[in-house]
Amino acid sequence: MVLAPNLARIVEAEYPRFSHPEMARRRAAIEAVLAQAGCEHLVFCGANRFGSAVQWLTQWPVTAEAVGVFSPGARDALFVQYVNHAPQAKILASDADVAWGGESSIRAAIAVLEQRKARSGGVAFIGPLSVDQHAALAAKFGALKNLSRDYVKLRQVKSAEEIDWLRIGAHFSDLGMAALRDGLQPGRNERELGDLVERAYVAHGATNVIHYIGATPMRDPQVAVPRQFPSTRKIAKGDVVTAEITAAFWEHPGQVLRSFTVGEEPTQLYRDLHDAADAAFDAIAAVLKDGATPAQVIEASGVIEERGFTIIDDLLHGYGGGYLPPILGSKSRPAGPVPDEPFKAGQTVVIQPNVVTRDGKAGVQTGELVLITKTGVERLHAFPRGFARV
Repeated sequence: MVLAPNLARIVEAEYPRFSHPEMARRRAAIEAVLAQAGCEHLVFCGANRFGSAVQWLTQWPVTAEAVGVFSPGARDALFVQYVNHAPQAKILASDADVAWGGESSIRAAIAVLEQRKARSGGVAFIGPLSVDQHAALAAKFGALKNLSRDYVKLRQVKSAEEIDWLRIGAHFSDLGMAALRDGLQPGRNERELGDLVERAYVAHGATNVIHYIGATPMRDPQVAVPRQFPSTRKIAKGDVVTAEITAAFWEHPGQVLRSFTVGEEPTQLYRDLHDAADAAFDAIAAVLKDGATPAQVIEASGVIEERGFTIIDDLLHGYGGGYLPPILGSKSRPAGPVPDEPFKAGQTVVIQPNVVTRDGKAGVQTGELVLITKTGVERLHAFPRGFARV
């Protein structure tokens, strides 16, 4: 698994950057959303590495806290916490006026809005504003318009540059899954496996997002879905190991899900589970294309129930810039009302049929991030599909 030369050049940059046309495209999209909402200014924010709009608009990944002010025709003002984070933020968010937020980043943002003559009812926001931040803004500028859902819609269809960065995230995620496969041996516990996974990609410029791992004996299964927190249980011959791994390249992730057996061939139950998961993945992938509907995806997954199984995890979800809609379950484990909006070319979604027994004791993982095109789906991952014995 080797990166294409054009992607390798992005990774090798001291600090990778999106192009000026790409950043202009994003600003134009936000300006259109603001105009539609009848607002002239946007406050965008994030905290504790959460809040993707900050990086999307400024190229600064959120650390402790970031609060920005976007006004058409003006440079963004970006206030970051802590004071020692400001110097690097000025480098990465080079098209914004960056400063330490001082005692309160939201008060610093309010001062900028006042300088820009923001009117009551003319301010919108995107991101996780706290109750106190919302109250402080509303006290100065009246009712705020929440454009977070509009922002999510903007993130669903990816640009060509964003897809390239997602290909890099998929590559790093594949490296992690390969390290897990190659390091699976009796005597190692899930913590040690997680260490192997992260070592496979961090040195190349990736950020760890998740590596969920679940191990259980095939003949006495008790774990149907990978654990979010690793246990100290040691891997043993006859185990099945399921995993979900996401590594990101500057907030652009891949996601790959696989299952392995240790030292033995799959039992008949696990063979049946994985056959159903493969059949569901293939049926969903055959349906997905520009114009396909979520209802068609759920119908295609019906092989899971036909073979007597169900799911625990989501069947499919949008990805890249957040855990995005549509978020779909199966016939036997719905995820809420089925949306009507059809899929569009340029969306990236994770197909992940986590097929499990009805008692919730045995299960398998298979799936990965794919790109929806006019005629079908394109794989972004290179790690081999299938149920491997190690």
